[in-house]
Amino acid sequence: MIQKILFSILFCFLALMHDSAAAQTATLTDIIVTNNRDDLLLYLNVEGAFQDEVKAAVLSGVPTTFSFSANLNKIRSLWLDKNLTDIEVTHTIKYNNLKKEFVVKRSWEQNQPRTTQSFEEAQRWMSEIDSLRIISLKQLEKGRQYQLRAKAELKRVTLPFYLHYVLFFVSLWDFETDWYAIDFTY
Repeated sequence: MIQKILFSILFCFLALMHDSAAAQTATLTDIIVTNNRDDLLLYLNVEGAFQDEVKAAVLSGVPTTFSFSANLNKIRSLWLDKNLTDIEVTHTIKYNNLKKEFVVKRSWEQNQPRTTQSFEEAQRWMSEIDSLRIISLKQLEKGRQYQLRAKAELKRVTLPFYLHYVLFFVSLWDFETDWYAIDFTY
C-alpha cells in the first residue's frame, strides 16, 4: 500500500515537472545583425520568458536575472573557425512592493537603473537587446564570412537561506533558449 502511494506521488511529481518544462519554450526572435559607422551591433528579443511562475516570483519581490550570450566567429574553410569575441550581458529585474515600481538594470548600459510602474514595460526592457556593441568594424576583414551566435537564459534565483526549504520549486522555472546563428559576409 505504501509503495502504491509513493509511486503515485512520484508519478504526479514527474508529470508536473514534464508539464512545467514543456510549457517553458522561450525563443529568440527579431534577431538583427547590423552596423553603425564604427561597430557591429546586435538587436534581439526573447519571447516566452515570463511564464506564470516567473511573473509570480518577480511580483513577490524576488530579483530575477536574464543572461544573454553572444559570440562572433570568423568562418575559415580549411581551419577551425576563429573566435573573435564572446560577450555575456545580464538584465536584472526587482519589484519594490512599497513603491509599487519595477527596477531593471542592464549590464551593457552600465547597470543604470530604469524604473517603471508598468510590468509590461519592465518585461519589454528585460526581454530585448537594443544596439549591443559586438566588435569594432576595424577588427573585421571585408569580404570574409562570419557567424554570430546568440542565446538567452534565466539565471537561477539566489534566495535567502530560509526560503530554500519553502520554495524548492523555483528551479522548475529556469529556461535556456537554443543557440541561434546568423551567417553573414562583411
